[in-house]
Amino acid sequence: MSGPLIPYITLPELPLLGEHTVHLLGRTLVLGPWSIKPFGALVATGVYLGIMLTSYYARKREMHPEAMSRFMFWVLVTAFISGHVLDTIFYHPQQVLEDPASLLRIWDGLSSFGGFTGAVLGVFIFKYHFKIKNVMAFADTMGAAFPVGWVFGRSGCSVVHDHPGMRSDLWFAVQYPHGGRFDLGLYEMLFAVIVASATLYLARRTRPPGFFLGLTMMVYAPVRFALDFLRVQPTELAGGDPRYDMLTPAQWGSFIMAGFGFYLLYRAAASNEVGNEPYIAACADLDPRLTARSPTGSAAS
Repeated sequence: MSGPLIPYITLPELPLLGEHTVHLLGRTLVLGPWSIKPFGALVATGVYLGIMLTSYYARKREMHPEAMSRFMFWVLVTAFISGHVLDTIFYHPQQVLEDPASLLRIWDGLSSFGGFTGAVLGVFIFKYHFKIKNVMAFADTMGAAFPVGWVFGRSGCSVVHDHPGMRSDLWFAVQYPHGGRFDLGLYEMLFAVIVASATLYLARRTRPPGFFLGLTMMVYAPVRFALDFLRVQPTELAGGDPRYDMLTPAQWGSFIMAGFGFYLLYRAAASNEVGNEPYIAACADLDPRLTARSPTGSAAS
């Protein structure tokens, strides 16, 4: 069935400063122009709201605020670094061979599964560095807020249309400049709205650690696996996702995510832990470095 396609909506950049010429050490450097880009602004908004909501859940579960602040710092840093590094390695391997320094430009491209991998790595580094006995209480508190940030992150993808799919004239395709195509960023954003709405409702009551992470992984993995079959082939458009034995990197990652999500959800369902008790216990006997406040009165990273 064909019909009118979804309009190809974009948001303009907001100019801040024009070009500036700087003379330094005998060289002339041109800086700028500077602007606020819609993708970066939406991702930053998602990160900010995720941090605020995580802090709210931490207070609600009677967790130590400084310890949670430091946990978020470790997880976000490793997630953003890994998100770029793994995106470059698995989605742009030729670029790595031609320009290894591209691995260091963490602002230039992110992979969601790379970010998930980095977040898991950050959780384990935090756990073993600070000798946390129950790090899942920290991780699930942040996991309960993640879908809200995810909505804004994928909103950024939907306005820059950086996840084009196959050509289509179905009613839910998007009118790209050169014809109708599926827009995977838009579809995932709409799915994220559903997940975020559900988790906001479920978070009204404290759940056993692992519940929200397990739930999000379990529902996201099969949806992402299915959506990636609609992705454009790398031979059709520049930047198309590569295939490894006919599957994208994210599809291979979906198998691992589904298994891990099932384990966490099963563990949470079988748990006898109730209320805030496991979250309060997770903050007992913490490393003093996690609970100390900076001279300014805010948590130091």
